Amino acid sequence: MKDHYDIAVVHGDGIGPEVCGATVEVLRAALGSSSPLVFSEHPAGADLFVATGESFPEATFSACRAADAILHGAAGIPGIVHPDGTEAGLDFTLRLRFELDLFANIRPIRLFDGVRSPLSAVKAGDIDYIILRENSEGLYAARGAGAQLRGEVAVDTLVQTRRGVERIVRKAFELARAGEGAPADGVKRVTCCDKANVLRSYAFFRSVFDEVARDYPDIEAEHALVDAMAMHLVLRPGHFNVIVTENMFGDILSDLAAATIGGMGLAPSAEVGLSQGLFQAAHGSAPDIAGKGVANPYGTVLSAASMLEWLGGRHDDTRLNDAARRIRQAVGAAMQEGMLSRDLGGINSTVEITQALCSRVAA
Repeated sequence: MKDHYDIAVVHGDGIGPEVCGATVEVLRAALGSSSPLVFSEHPAGADLFVATGESFPEATFSACRAADAILHGAAGIPGIVHPDGTEAGLDFTLRLRFELDLFANIRPIRLFDGVRSPLSAVKAGDIDYIILRENSEGLYAARGAGAQLRGEVAVDTLVQTRRGVERIVRKAFELARAGEGAPADGVKRVTCCDKANVLRSYAFFRSVFDEVARDYPDIEAEHALVDAMAMHLVLRPGHFNVIVTENMFGDILSDLAAATIGGMGLAPSAEVGLSQGLFQAAHGSAPDIAGKGVANPYGTVLSAASMLEWLGGRHDDTRLNDAARRIRQAVGAAMQEGMLSRDLGGINSTVEITQALCSRVAA
């Protein structure tokens, strides 16, 4: 247990400052006046790029690298791009993922009581699984390294390594072993999602998955092709426990999955390596509603709960684990009682939701 934990806070773009600010308020309320969390704010993002020509200053990167954890709001503004057409605001998250080796992107998908799923006959408790996205390889490893030839041909290379696949698959089995199993049958299960029937890179991913699975005889292992998985997440979401997949597939499927639980505003994310972690909601910056006071803070708050659990586990700090538990309980209770933002069909503002959570989490 440490006396204090340095948390680098990067608000980012659009609604990022609103949801990030709300989350810091909830964290302070949950841990009280004796909180061991020390927050420091650092600039990055598309708006900074417009103002200065630099989206991710070295000083911010150094602060993030030195911090115990990183809390981020949202990144990117459509239309603010580099000369190659890629978004400038995404430099922050992508550089951290690759340079800090945040190889495991953990995206919990859970339907809360009080939130209506667009799937018919699905209720709270029926959807509760994790999409584990490999975060340092795959197609996104080509960012900045692809080729565009004379405006006629563009090439990006998908990268899979034995080390990268093995460690993300092992992480998936450990998550399944620590959990409660799939909602439909209680089975602890890991599903490998790939396109092994067409591409050698995914056939390789599957072969390494099968090798690692033999070390976990207590966990059921299965395969699903990514196109079929898109259908399964809609038709039988209760079957899944932990889904492990390549970087781009994980990005796409987690957005589809978020739609089944009420939307991106309820999609937390933890991006962790062996010693560092980045925590942010999976949603974008939503510049169309920025500054209107209607942004949904739940995804970022739940990401912060994951941050506390991660720090608490690494440092054997029961204060952080207890605060994380109370934050999750407060989120569930608030939504069950109808404290919903507009994207969830409610009428509550960001401030109202934040105040409700703060009152519930107080130690």
